[in-house]
Amino acid sequence: MRPWRFVIWFGAVSLLADFVYEGARSITGPLLASLGASALVVGVVTGAGEAVALGLRLFSGPLADRTGRFWGWTIGGYTLTVVTVPLLGLTGVLWVACALVIAERVGKAVRSPAKDTLLSYATAVTGRGRGFAVHEAMDQIGALIGPLTVAGMLALTGDHYAPALGVLAAPGVAVLALLVWLRRRVPKPAMYETVMAPDPVAGAEDAETAVNGRLPGEFWRYAAFTATTTAGLATFGVLSFHLVERGLLTPSWVPVLYAAAMAVDGVAALVTGWAYDRLGSRALVVLPLLAAAVPALAFTRTLAVVVIGSLVWGAAMGIQESTLRATVADLVPPGRRATAYGVLAGAVGAASLVGGTLVGGLYNSSIPLLITVVAAIQVAALALLLTMQVPRP
Repeated sequence: MRPWRFVIWFGAVSLLADFVYEGARSITGPLLASLGASALVVGVVTGAGEAVALGLRLFSGPLADRTGRFWGWTIGGYTLTVVTVPLLGLTGVLWVACALVIAERVGKAVRSPAKDTLLSYATAVTGRGRGFAVHEAMDQIGALIGPLTVAGMLALTGDHYAPALGVLAAPGVAVLALLVWLRRRVPKPAMYETVMAPDPVAGAEDAETAVNGRLPGEFWRYAAFTATTTAGLATFGVLSFHLVERGLLTPSWVPVLYAAAMAVDGVAALVTGWAYDRLGSRALVVLPLLAAAVPALAFTRTLAVVVIGSLVWGAAMGIQESTLRATVADLVPPGRRATAYGVLAGAVGAASLVGGTLVGGLYNSSIPLLITVVAAIQVAALALLLTMQVPRP
């Protein structure tokens, strides 16, 4: 299978998976609120979910590198996600719902370093920015379809969550079937980078040295920048809580807005991915600027402005989910790449927990203070980025 075809088929896997878990995530805030959660609880749970999804990669990344079982980790993680999501709609107990929200994120933690490593092999041929951008854009097609499907089911059933989440079981089955097929077609994707890449020097590395070597110093500076900007990025759980609790949108309309944000996510990924292949890390300057604008727009009482803020949030997520991953592949050799993705995710996970708690807590006390604090965090992130020297693609 040619590298671009591999990227496209892997994009199809992510499309179906996002259909499942982004459909659920689009209503996490209202669902938890319906079970009695406060804004702080929503912020802590969604922040903790991201912390788990990212922090556990500190273990799954190195284990994937050491075992070399990238396909096994990928399939196992997707299985956990597609099983837990339909169960979320069946519970009427807040703590169980919170546990399922976090369990779904555990599935992402299990698969992501291995999945990103598999994808990075093919992008050595297609171009890092372009390959990850196309994958993310397809990913976001699922993130568009899933919330719209959930919104339609909520409208049809009078805002009942069980059928809205239960319908997501079907694309979950398709995810696993497609993964098994793709593994049989391409059992060793590393061949893309070690044989087909224009400059396959990484393939000449001694495997043991590559796995046990230290991560580059520039990678650690990059991790610090990524964690800082993430700490100042509000979660959609808190954004959706604001929309429903302030009476700006009904629960059935929240997934529609989330779907629109995911569409912007995909477009932003494509634009910044292509820009990254031409400009290098300078293309990332826009991320702290977008993240700083989110709370100033999204936590107002005017629906149109809140919608714009949510779309800006989607653009920031698009850059975070695509171009940030491409940069890691340029900074770290193949033998340590899953570890690097895990370490980066761990730093971002801790930042997500801090950020979710910070935003949820400040939302309850002072929105102007929330806007000021987030702006200060993003200024610090921008300063870190400007000190970095990422190799030009």
